[in-house]
Amino acid sequence: MMAVRDGLDLAQGLKSGRDEPIPLLEETIDRIERVNDELNVVVTETFARARRSIEDQKSSAGGPFAGVPFLLKDLLAAQEGVRFTFGSRMMEDHVADHDSYLVQRYRDAGLVFLGKTNAPEFGLQPTTEPDLFGPTHNPWDTERTAGGSSGGSAAAVARGSVPMAHGNDGGGSLRIPASCCGIFGLKPTRGRISLGPDYGDLMSGFVIEHAVTRTVRDSAALLDATRGPAPGDPYRAPEPEGSYLEASQEDPEPLNIGLILESPTGSDLDSDCRKATEEAAQLCEELGHTVESCSLDLDTDLLTEAFMTIWAAGAAATVNGAALATGRDPGPDSLEPLTLALYEMGEEFSSSDYLTSLTLLQRISRDFQQEYFGEYDVVLTPTLAEPPLELGVLDPDPDNPLASFERASEFAPFTPLFNVTGQPAMSVPLYWNDDELPIGTQFAGPFGREDVLFRLAGQLERARPWTDRLPSVNALAE
Repeated sequence: MMAVRDGLDLAQGLKSGRDEPIPLLEETIDRIERVNDELNVVVTETFARARRSIEDQKSSAGGPFAGVPFLLKDLLAAQEGVRFTFGSRMMEDHVADHDSYLVQRYRDAGLVFLGKTNAPEFGLQPTTEPDLFGPTHNPWDTERTAGGSSGGSAAAVARGSVPMAHGNDGGGSLRIPASCCGIFGLKPTRGRISLGPDYGDLMSGFVIEHAVTRTVRDSAALLDATRGPAPGDPYRAPEPEGSYLEASQEDPEPLNIGLILESPTGSDLDSDCRKATEEAAQLCEELGHTVESCSLDLDTDLLTEAFMTIWAAGAAATVNGAALATGRDPGPDSLEPLTLALYEMGEEFSSSDYLTSLTLLQRISRDFQQEYFGEYDVVLTPTLAEPPLELGVLDPDPDNPLASFERASEFAPFTPLFNVTGQPAMSVPLYWNDDELPIGTQFAGPFGREDVLFRLAGQLERARPWTDRLPSVNALAE
């Protein structure tokens, strides 16, 4: 079996001459093509553009990831001249006429874009099963979900096609697929990465961009390359102290970690997910940290209701934006049943409903951070309440499409809290169950302190390595 190398190792190989850009690119394209029929990860390929990009880089290569192949999620990351669908029939023929700021920063970092990855319609579900492109399959069990909404990106990384891929996170969309696919996924602090030029914020700051990666250091180095506000951004995250990459190479000082196993929505916790989290807590104690069990003191009904108001209103605004961009009207011919139901719900809310819900969530956020992060350096929870679901479980019932959203909240109750608070949070792949399904563990840090999480993640990765762990039937072994 060929070893799977991370992005920084590939960049170093290219810089030193150990690797050549064109053969590396062609090998990566081959890896994608060999698994795409099985997994359905790339929905729009840009291989010819990538080859031209490599030629252009020969005289001007630069950046920490110069020449490294990369995939963009088909959501938020606009690439000029490339189809940009948001996973929706409403936008199936839409082509971006500009680069988003993040895509430009990726290009400045030297990354070479090979295509767009599959995503659920407008990123609204924690599984990647859009009607437009069909489901992405989990490489550990192709009958199961790869998670969502960055499921195409996560499956590509887990399968070894690319070392890292773009994603975004409005309610867990980086951490959920990272957990399902057995890779690393960090959601940065609110405002850490600009959403410009198209957005100031999305869903009042719930949504943040970054990536899923095989190694911690790739995530850290990529955030070093892309962090920072752009002119006109409505707010910005606190400036970090030093390099995230350097932080990921350092062991943290002993941390006081709060362990929460109680679901914010009151849903049940699967025994494997409980065991994964408890074993992560034990590993942290073995590494010199203090772990203390604590209860979740939140008005969960209020949290759920207010979050749902923001989510549905955000869905309605997104659909209306798509309608303006394409000239297509929202309806059953252009939208999936759940999206249409959320759109109609969001259209019914008043501006007062939205602002009241936002005020409630801001109060919950303040209370949570004061109570828990006054006492703890890090909070540890399960990433998900269940192992990866079978594909189709979250399909909407035509008679009650919102029931699938309620089922989704049972599957992923732990991640949205940190979109509400804006804190950095990560899913770390430390556990596989008896069925060889990966189950991630979530750690959240103080607002603006991704460095705390990168130090801890690097220490966990060195103590219990996962980077060479691949699905048993893998493209690299075939």
